[in-house]
Amino acid sequence: MTSPSSLDAFQRLRDFRAVLLRLHRALLNSERVVYEQFYGRIPSNAEFFRLALEHDWFSWLRPMSQLIAEIDEALSPKEPATLGQVEALLAKASQMLQPAAEGTTLEKQYYRAIQREPEIALMHSEAKKLLHQD
Repeated sequence: MTSPSSLDAFQRLRDFRAVLLRLHRALLNSERVVYEQFYGRIPSNAEFFRLALEHDWFSWLRPMSQLIAEIDEALSPKEPATLGQVEALLAKASQMLQPAAEGTTLEKQYYRAIQREPEIALMHSEAKKLLHQD
């Protein structure tokens, strides 16, 4: 039988996933604007998708993309995750979403995006609240 705390953890992960998807999309869009300021307009969404997957400019966002895939797998009804796996994903997410003026590339780029876009700052705050519920 599933305990209330495990149901809470699974629900938190589902809620966090929804926020993370919005945050990831906003970060991609923000980075696209900055990228286009340096390199010119990206001609199509297909080209943007290719750049997001392959260009170094967007590489800092790939761990977040990977986390989304891991969460999707954990929430899959096909092979649902254990409570321990869900808690590990929430901890990984909490560790990943640490903006810093000085730090890893992800931390620095995330910090800059938060400074640049109030919408991203609000989503970051929403994500952190979900991650730190106890």
